[in-house]
Amino acid sequence: MRHVCAKGDEIDHDPMKLKRFCKCRISLALPLFLICSNIFQMTQIKDLSIPGRAALSNDTGRFEAVRSEDVDDGWGGDAAADPRIVTEIREELARSIISYNKSPDLPFDRSINPYRGCEHGCIYCFARPSHAYLGMSPGLDFETKLIVRPNAADVLRKQLASRAYSVAVMAMGTNTDPYQPIEKKWGVTRACLKVLAETRHPVAIVTKGTLIERDIDILSEMAAQGLARVGVSITTLDAKLSRRMEPRVPSPERRLKMIERLSRAGIEVRVMASPMVPSMTDPELEAILKAGRNAGASHASWIMLRLPREVSGLWKEWLTTHYPNKANRVMSRLREMHGGKEYDAEWGRRMRGDGHYAEMIQMRFDLACKRFGLGQSAPALRTDLFRPPHKDGRQLSLL
Repeated sequence: MRHVCAKGDEIDHDPMKLKRFCKCRISLALPLFLICSNIFQMTQIKDLSIPGRAALSNDTGRFEAVRSEDVDDGWGGDAAADPRIVTEIREELARSIISYNKSPDLPFDRSINPYRGCEHGCIYCFARPSHAYLGMSPGLDFETKLIVRPNAADVLRKQLASRAYSVAVMAMGTNTDPYQPIEKKWGVTRACLKVLAETRHPVAIVTKGTLIERDIDILSEMAAQGLARVGVSITTLDAKLSRRMEPRVPSPERRLKMIERLSRAGIEVRVMASPMVPSMTDPELEAILKAGRNAGASHASWIMLRLPREVSGLWKEWLTTHYPNKANRVMSRLREMHGGKEYDAEWGRRMRGDGHYAEMIQMRFDLACKRFGLGQSAPALRTDLFRPPHKDGRQLSLL
């Protein structure tokens, strides 16, 4: 029997000598083990996550003159750390429901948002900063303090009846998800959809919410007339990652089932591999597109992770808490694609960035679409069937 040390020297197999050697090796290894253990303990990051929520903090909105802070009053514990955060819903009577934009890199110039804030709570949501305009935090407030606009359908009808209105595709889900959980109770999205169906107004919907299946009866009829299509966002196929990143969104598997049900009903569906998180979810790009095609999607698109305003801080806080080993790589890739910044809001660059990494993902996307038979540009929806409503709710006669 031969025993060889780390340097390659042979050790006598005499039991007594071997015993002394083992003791020596253990005595030398023990301090190193303790040092490594201490380093590991010092580098561990406390998990501050709240069950069912993505944001880890609730900083005051950027427009507020006064900021709030947690203060230790000496009683022990931390009342502010109570994980039982309930969703609050407030009503807002809208005076206008159609929002217009002039962004040259968007495929639409108008949209409807029945809700402010989103209970899906996606940590990466680029709409979070909009909550600051309401005097609330883009953090936890965005996903727990929601505003519903119950009169949205009535206001939409009035705006469509205006003589100055010119028809074009109406987008839904461009800011917050129209099929987030509270839609089940309030039904504002369905009410707006009914108005669009009655007036034969084209609509393009983006959602992660399976509640859209409830409205297949309306959407299938509109789709048959060339008036509706749906985009379903799938960020990752990893259920564990999805649960952390988008805590109240249906699972990836369930969203694929949603694509299948919509497509079987004759509704054109686009699988959206969005947002792509560099060095985290982008390795899944081809798998997401293939899964979407197998489920029935006919078209595809992708967008890179965007970190405007407060989203940057919220994202980094989440990333370093849940995936500290990947944080530096993810952020360095983003800076690489945005000229050294974490986000560049310049039109034409904000959606996908530029540089070698962005170009590589685009090439992979192009090849995957070709391989799986997915289109990148969907046929235009019809606008020639539009019938403006009367302001009193009666539909104009074709005669």
